[in-house]
Amino acid sequence: MKKRLIQVLGFLMSSLGWVFVLCSMAMDYWRIVQLGGQGGSFIIKVAWYWSNLWKDCFTDSTAVTNCRDFPVLWSVTPYVQGVRGLLMCGLTLGFFAIVLCFLGMECTFIGGSEKTKDKLLLAGAVFHIAGSVSDVSGYCLYINRVARTTFAATVGPGVLRYTDFHH
Repeated sequence: MKKRLIQVLGFLMSSLGWVFVLCSMAMDYWRIVQLGGQGGSFIIKVAWYWSNLWKDCFTDSTAVTNCRDFPVLWSVTPYVQGVRGLLMCGLTLGFFAIVLCFLGMECTFIGGSEKTKDKLLLAGAVFHIAGSVSDVSGYCLYINRVARTTFAATVGPGVLRYTDFHH
């Protein structure tokens, strides 16, 4: 009974983590910066620039949002392409891990003998670990890029800072 409980809890936690990664890929506000409003009222003239892995958007003070989808794979900046690739690789590995773990759990009646189920469970665990390393690497790559832009002493033309500590 204890072995089944551990397997079910592990399966639920790892599957929930996979769902969270899937949801984070669809989130809109990966980066956001406020434009305008300096030296005056933030209400009268302010705009927001925000982006995610799939598009860049601009929302003005009248709440009109204009978005530009990233057109083709090779026109996206390399770090965004790397983040997309790492997260998709992690999701693919996680999907196979969920299937293998489901088949290998003791409480399911499919998957074969006990020895075969143990091998399936071990393979699923390895896939989960590899997928989670890929996901964490993708998030770290993205955060590193945003942090370098944010804390750089000078930034090039056309590069937006995502926080302003110089007031």
